[in-house]
Amino acid sequence: MSRGLGDVYKRQIVSFQMGDALMADKRNIYPKPFLRWAGGKSWLIKYLDSIVGDYKFNCYHEPFLGGGSIFFYFASKMNTAYLSDFNNELIDTYSAIKNDPDGVILHLEKYVNTAEEYYRIRALRPETLIEAAARFIYLNQTSFNGIYRVNTKGEYNVPYGNRTKDFIEADKLRAASKMLQSAILQAEDFDCVRINVAPGDLVFLDPPYTVSHNHNGFIKYNQKLFSLEDQYRLKALIDFIKKKGAYYILTNAAHATIYEIFYEKDDRCLELSRASLIGGENAKRGKIQEYIFTNL
Repeated sequence: MSRGLGDVYKRQIVSFQMGDALMADKRNIYPKPFLRWAGGKSWLIKYLDSIVGDYKFNCYHEPFLGGGSIFFYFASKMNTAYLSDFNNELIDTYSAIKNDPDGVILHLEKYVNTAEEYYRIRALRPETLIEAAARFIYLNQTSFNGIYRVNTKGEYNVPYGNRTKDFIEADKLRAASKMLQSAILQAEDFDCVRINVAPGDLVFLDPPYTVSHNHNGFIKYNQKLFSLEDQYRLKALIDFIKKKGAYYILTNAAHATIYEIFYEKDDRCLELSRASLIGGENAKRGKIQEYIFTNL
């Protein structure tokens, strides 16, 4: 029988339900993400005290940055943060917010939330980093479900979302900018963690999910973003992180194949239940299960 399956599979998983998690300290004020992001991990924050315990870390690494909710939670507790993502537009947006949040805010104030304006902005080709960041945030906040998707030409093609919520959240952007001052931002493959990770660091890994759970409608798209081969590359990176004397937290789909790839007897595997926040074609919103692997 394959490693991680059968009786071992059933015995080693620690299952968490919503009521079991220690709530994050309410006195700990941290910035909230300024982007909506499919697969975002804001829901995980309430579990982090239970997972991390009394560990103290040096630097923080997050190579699948996305909406950055876990970075913002840990930012004030770390020295330097190494943040990366394969999405150039995303990293450029974080860079603009880090360096000139007010410039981005001023540009956002030129836009209005209508379908006509949305498609006009979507068709724009920005000439400056500030313009590009404002466009990225505007589209993220007003598009359907905040999905990031491009066509074969690399053009953003998500339709208008008919949202009434204000897309300009100036306080969030300024708070994020303060937290990003100690961050080093890179548009790179996740393997770039190998360059800077050192003993006592924490690496948070949240890859696009390759396998389906609970009828995830984005699975075909995600297979193009992050293949099963990439999952094995990620396992090799985790082995490297541990040999360096650093710590990791990995989130992934609760699926037998994922367990077989990532389970190690000296590490922990937690199974968490959460609400499905974003659905694709034929997706059903409800409870889904996710794995958390860690050497903490």
